[in-house]
Amino acid sequence: MASEKVIGIDLGTTNSCVAIVEDGTPVVIPNRGGYKTTPSMVAIAENGKRLVGHIAKRQAITNAENTVFAAKRLIGRKWGSAAVRTSIETMPYRIVEGPHDDVRIVLRDQVFSIPEVSAYILQEMKMIAEEYLGEEVQKAVVTVPAYFNDGQRQATKDAGRVAGLDVIRIINEPTAGALAYGFGRNIERKVAVYDLGGGTFDISILEIGNGVFEVISTAGDTFLGGEDFDRRIIDWLVFNFQRDHKIDLRKDKMALQRLKDVAEKAKCELSSVRETEINLPFIISTGRNEALHLQTTLTRDKLEELTADLIDRTVEICAKTLEEAEIGKGDIEDVILVGGMTRMPRVQQAVAEFFGLEPCKGVHPDEVVALGAAIQGAALVDEKSDILLLDVTPHSLGIMIVGGYFHKLIEQNTTVPTSKSHVFTTVKDNQTSVKILVLQGESERAEENELLGEFVLTGLRRAPRGEVEIEVTFHISADGIVSVKARDLETGTEQSITVTATSGLTEDEIRKMIDANKDYMVEVRSGQEFEKARHAAERVLDEIEQLFPKVSEIISGSDFGQDAVKKARSVVERARGAIAQRDLPGLVEATEALSRTLNMFRGVVSKTRGA
Repeated sequence: MASEKVIGIDLGTTNSCVAIVEDGTPVVIPNRGGYKTTPSMVAIAENGKRLVGHIAKRQAITNAENTVFAAKRLIGRKWGSAAVRTSIETMPYRIVEGPHDDVRIVLRDQVFSIPEVSAYILQEMKMIAEEYLGEEVQKAVVTVPAYFNDGQRQATKDAGRVAGLDVIRIINEPTAGALAYGFGRNIERKVAVYDLGGGTFDISILEIGNGVFEVISTAGDTFLGGEDFDRRIIDWLVFNFQRDHKIDLRKDKMALQRLKDVAEKAKCELSSVRETEINLPFIISTGRNEALHLQTTLTRDKLEELTADLIDRTVEICAKTLEEAEIGKGDIEDVILVGGMTRMPRVQQAVAEFFGLEPCKGVHPDEVVALGAAIQGAALVDEKSDILLLDVTPHSLGIMIVGGYFHKLIEQNTTVPTSKSHVFTTVKDNQTSVKILVLQGESERAEENELLGEFVLTGLRRAPRGEVEIEVTFHISADGIVSVKARDLETGTEQSITVTATSGLTEDEIRKMIDANKDYMVEVRSGQEFEKARHAAERVLDEIEQLFPKVSEIISGSDFGQDAVKKARSVVERARGAIAQRDLPGLVEATEALSRTLNMFRGVVSKTRGA
């Protein structure tokens, strides 16, 4: 029996990609347009229709307020975070506070959660895979930045559920890149994966050997990527235009979206040429029947000057990772570049200078993560697979203790899955309950770390402080999802929590989204069936219309002939009416009648030729 198909999805900030292992070989699945990546964009059109991918990107300039891009930078974040504040200032779409201290987006007066928007992109990837395979796909491995915290991982898993996918594993993007790099190769090497994508940066150090991929150390920045490079170009264009014309282009959302579009194109072009022309005619009107144009030249040197500190930040994070892993640069035998931003020559140069060796050219930066996810997916359902993936937790985990301090139970870069227990005592006389605050981070002060969740253990025996012992156990799954248990050692009373971060969706919200999405998919599939039926009907209609003059001429002399022509006209009108009204059952019925009419027409013509 063939093993169940599992797709690998790279849910990217700028673009997403889907892959599968076929006959032992991982392959990227192209979308309907033949492209191997799909823009991670979602829009709501004026007629209320949901647009995803290339079709959303094509209308972004004229529908900027209702087109979402870079949603991944907001997933799992709390409303008050610095990243959200920055996004509110720079994004053309409206960002509002959700009911759980989370982030929501407003498109045409409809409010969407970030996992919901991400689900639409995942669903598009699912549909691309299903069209390619000719069967339904239910299981997936989805990648996330290595430095994502628990809340961001859980929100990504929620997005998978809403999309109708069983996300059997969440894996880190650099680890997926290393999997694809080492797959099918009998190598033993220590490698660094430098992953600079559209919205995030990760660096991971791995030991690869005999089918075992062991992550030694990982670090990153979940708000550093290609979007920031684009922003530097936009700011430079806006500054120069304001200096010359005293007009701030950022106040016009359509102009801002045009700037975003041209900045991204210029950045990409400068990876292969030394300078590029930026030309935006009629960028804005002065209100005095005078339109202004933006025309300038951006050189590669200027781009490198504008973004030097961003590249330096990635190198600083690389240095920190090596130091924490107690690994020298000379111990690294290969550097793998992942993510579209690694095409920038200055980035490649900075990586080569830091590690003292040229990066490996044997992987495709846009496709390697999805391929690695597909490899992991196939390995999870194949009992004979000899691939073993040992990843780490990117952040330390622990609880708040008396004095507002953070007590770490699991240190960062601990291999997952893992469990760790520690015994604490009560801090007050006659204390009958204890509140457990679960935190993630590196600061000694609890308030400076990320609060993942909280719960209360009640029913403790009244006793002097220090007498009642409570055992707290942390468990991290292979997905990096955290669960915590607290137990009164004397009575055995237990309380536990699977940490769904405080900014996560409720189970009720997720179920409602799943139901709404199922209804949408029924509409989509019905639409696809109608389009197939329409194409089939139009092929028959075209041939009938071509034969009509000849058939009319041949048989119009008899009463039978006139009656036949009249019936044929009626069938044609019925079919055209069904197409206009998008009536699928009516169209199927009319197409059958059309086929009979066409056969009759062909018979008349062939008999005449025979005569």
